[in-house]
Amino acid sequence: MKRFAILMAIFLGMATTASAQIGKSVTVSAGTPEDKALADIYAAPDGPEKVALLDKFAADFGNGDMGLLADQLYVQTYLAQKNYAKVYEFGEKTLVLDPSNLSAAVNMVHAAEEQGDTKKMFAAGDKVAEIIATYKKSPAPEGMRTDQWAQQKSVSLNNVQGDIGYVEYALVNAGYKTADPVARAALFERYVNAFPDSPYTLTVREQTAVAYQQAQQVPKMMDTAQRILAADPNNISMLILVSDYWSENDQQLDKAAVDAQLALDQLAQAKKPDNLSDEQWQQQVAVEKGLAYSAIGEVNVDKGRNQPAVDAFRQASPLLKSNTVLYARNLYRLGFTLAKMQRIPEARTVLTEAVSINSPYKSKAQETLNKIGGPVSGKSTKKSS
Repeated sequence: MKRFAILMAIFLGMATTASAQIGKSVTVSAGTPEDKALADIYAAPDGPEKVALLDKFAADFGNGDMGLLADQLYVQTYLAQKNYAKVYEFGEKTLVLDPSNLSAAVNMVHAAEEQGDTKKMFAAGDKVAEIIATYKKSPAPEGMRTDQWAQQKSVSLNNVQGDIGYVEYALVNAGYKTADPVARAALFERYVNAFPDSPYTLTVREQTAVAYQQAQQVPKMMDTAQRILAADPNNISMLILVSDYWSENDQQLDKAAVDAQLALDQLAQAKKPDNLSDEQWQQQVAVEKGLAYSAIGEVNVDKGRNQPAVDAFRQASPLLKSNTVLYARNLYRLGFTLAKMQRIPEARTVLTEAVSINSPYKSKAQETLNKIGGPVSGKSTKKSS
């Protein structure tokens, strides 16, 4: 990823402009003392010598636009030196003088990412998003036609797509690395609000629902999933999430079955994303199909349709083997249903395998297995919650 330096052209005998691509432009006349000082700064290696030259430049010329230019150069220099406190200090000074300075905000994201400071990263990311949104809505400067301004904005935005893409990726990656699901969901919500049209937004919305699921915040999980499905009724991940939840909790069973089947239909025609290998894609599709079949099976159990339930669970089992917990849950469901149907030898085989797996369903499978250790004629089998 390229660094987001000030683009300065210095040509002998003519005026030049330093541009941060989006932000205030600073004009430096060639041959002036400022021009000479800047040439020395650019020629100096990163380190104390460059900082000393910047200090002298700021002392000699640090008023108005030259002060803004000095602050930008400080940000650049201190980032190269990994002096992150100074990057934030001079980045904030730059943004006070020029709130539209995209370069400063992006460099602050860089500093926070290198430092591993997610809080600072998102704070700077919010500034990047605000700058871009404001620039997109900005009216044409006085004396410029609207169509000319629209064309210029288009070019400028295209020029900074690498910068924006870097910031978006860095924020999403930081969110994924956040272990606490509640905190991760909050970061993802913040990202979606800041970058509603980014290439990652749909995936981040999906992962927000997953994070709420992990945090056992069911209302937020379902609200997020339903909002996604309202915009995209064929969203496979969310169809599976809601059908799995409803079937597991004996709620909206007809809708759960319909959504699980729709997910299977969509998976049959889904195409591999470019960022996944063939093996990764096959495993993902297998698990998603397995979850859908298991949800259909659970709906059938809840409706008393035991044989269709067994058929669905048997379809799900080989598909879920790569995920220990989901595989164990499906085995438990299958074994319980077989026991309920008095197919004891089959039930014992399945439940014994479920007990052999270290999962939350180990004790439930053992409990059911204990119940069918002897004659079960005339006894009812009640599923553990």
